[in-house]
Amino acid sequence: MATIRKSITFTDKLSEWMQILIAEGEYANESEYIRDLIRKDRAEHAKFRELRSAIQEGLNSGVSDKSIPDIMKEVEEKMRNDGRL
Repeated sequence: MATIRKSITFTDKLSEWMQILIAEGEYANESEYIRDLIRKDRAEHAKFRELRSAIQEGLNSGVSDKSIPDIMKEVEEKMRNDGRL
């Protein structure tokens, strides 16, 4: 995989924080820390997109004519069938 060099400017406090993490052995260097932050950010955004999609799917499905107890019973049955209960 090709790499691209970037130049980033940090405040003194942010730089000190990175140096603390490196000194504690959390990361080998600043680049490793920044790459880890980006990976975590990507994962968080993926979760958000998935949640947003599920919400939209629910909104698009319309209003149910089932009662809350009926819905709860269906969910319980599904959970029992797939071993979660």
